Amino acid sequence: MGTVFDCEIQARLRDVNLGGHVDNVEAVRVLDEARILFLRHAPLDGADRRPGLFRDVPDGVAELVASQRLEYHAEMRFVPFQPFLVRIWVTHVSRTSLTVNCELRVSADAAPAVIAETALVLFDTSAGRPWPITDQARATFESYLGDPIALRERPRT
Repeated sequence: MGTVFDCEIQARLRDVNLGGHVDNVEAVRVLDEARILFLRHAPLDGADRRPGLFRDVPDGVAELVASQRLEYHAEMRFVPFQPFLVRIWVTHVSRTSLTVNCELRVSADAAPAVIAETALVLFDTSAGRPWPITDQARATFESYLGDPIALRERPRT
């Protein structure tokens, strides 16, 4: 695996459903927060420029979730003052999009409770169309390039 971004996302009481465990929708929220931290704040070489993988992406370019696939592997119980641990990295960069993978853990010694793959399209909001990734932005994204997670095969109907 190449470089990864690790972060903590604080668990909240509202994350818990009536069954006493973290609701699946809240797990998606945790992954979304981690992805924003990754894109906007991941440490990179060249401290004179802004941090995050989007440091070479101009203002006015947004990331739109094109697809997201998650697998839940273990129950997540709310533990006061214990943050969720998220590891995130890039697995693919194309002309106008990139794919990131995540692992969400409830503690450092636990196996991932949730794994996810998210495809993001970079969208130029002023032009109203996808933004072609520049060589400089591609190099920044690829500094966190790693192997994709192993998702289960989709059932065939």
